[in-house]
Amino acid sequence: MSALLITNISSLIGTHPQNTLMLRGKQMQELPAVDNAWILCEDGKIADFGTMDNLPAQLPNALHTHNAKGGFVFSSWCDSHTHIVFAAPREEEFVMKIDGKSYEEIAAAGGGILNSARKLQLASEEELYESAAIRLNDMIRQGTGAVEIKSGYGLSTDSELKMLRVVRRLKENFPIPVKASFLAAHAYPAEYKNDHAGYLKLITEVMLPRVAEEGLADYMDAFCEQGFFSVEDTDRLLTEAARYGLKPKIHANQLSISGGVQVGVKHHAVSVDHLEVTDDAVIESLQSGNTIATLLPSCSFYINIPFANARGLMNADVPVAVASDYNPGSTPSGNMNLVVSLACIKLRMRPEEAINAATLNGAAALEMSGQTGSIAKGKMANLFITRKMPSLAFLPYSFGQSQIETIVLNGKIS
Repeated sequence: MSALLITNISSLIGTHPQNTLMLRGKQMQELPAVDNAWILCEDGKIADFGTMDNLPAQLPNALHTHNAKGGFVFSSWCDSHTHIVFAAPREEEFVMKIDGKSYEEIAAAGGGILNSARKLQLASEEELYESAAIRLNDMIRQGTGAVEIKSGYGLSTDSELKMLRVVRRLKENFPIPVKASFLAAHAYPAEYKNDHAGYLKLITEVMLPRVAEEGLADYMDAFCEQGFFSVEDTDRLLTEAARYGLKPKIHANQLSISGGVQVGVKHHAVSVDHLEVTDDAVIESLQSGNTIATLLPSCSFYINIPFANARGLMNADVPVAVASDYNPGSTPSGNMNLVVSLACIKLRMRPEEAINAATLNGAAALEMSGQTGSIAKGKMANLFITRKMPSLAFLPYSFGQSQIETIVLNGKIS
């Protein structure tokens, strides 16, 4: 494999010490960088980097050189919360939102998750793969270099397995790491509307063993929320999932103070995601462990719900990540550049904090921060090169307009 040398980098962003695997609270303000830099990639990994006045005289023989022309180089975005396997968009609900219908009202009218489930059950695995592959390719072109993908629009054994097999195919066929979450506990199917115990039994006694047998998931997820899965339901699901080696990553506190964060912490969840609604008890529950608060500002933006209290979490030294929540109903976008901008504009995160949340802490929420998420020797050479920019803050400042010029995946210009 030929090596890649990128030269004339205005600033190489995120050169955290190699043993820094997660940033808590105030640490997120620190985003080390090397100015007037070069970086060398070999065998798909970062081999070395430094300043242009110390460019090594001895370089690999098979070497491709790329001039960054004063652009910035970042470690790729790590998007740790997505739902990109779905059968069809839901733009009809977009119009309902414009007309003032709430998330709950749309669900009650037959929209929402059950709408996606009906469409997905009719779609073939091949159709699902082809549409998800287009979405994932778009995300990669926008700088994403690692991703988590959830099931949850199947809500039946066959359809949940179908979704997770599509995720496995994406994992096999794309050049970035893909993690899978089993989210059958996304909503109660219509046939179990009055038999919640029956659906929980189906998940724990039928679906989970099949998912584990085929090795289809890394994580167990549940939508712990009023009108969806209770704290007791979630506690039971996470307990059963642990028997099969699936770690928790759960939806919590999107619409109410649900107790979901606390049950996630109780089960040592890798992350608790959403947290648009928090109180002091929620923040205190996250202070002692390593559970990451993954915030989804583009979801709040799209469905007009409160934005998460990022500042309160960071002031309490909680590790915070941001992710896209790309899905057909509440966030039909996987653009992590916009997510980082919204983290600054709406979550009041400084550019350094937002970028750390979308890179190193996003990687930690994928349990991959030892392999990606920052510029360190031995990490995956998944990078992006921007146009020439006046400063770091220009990237989130120029919201809605990508500054990315070149994508590097596994040490190759893509």
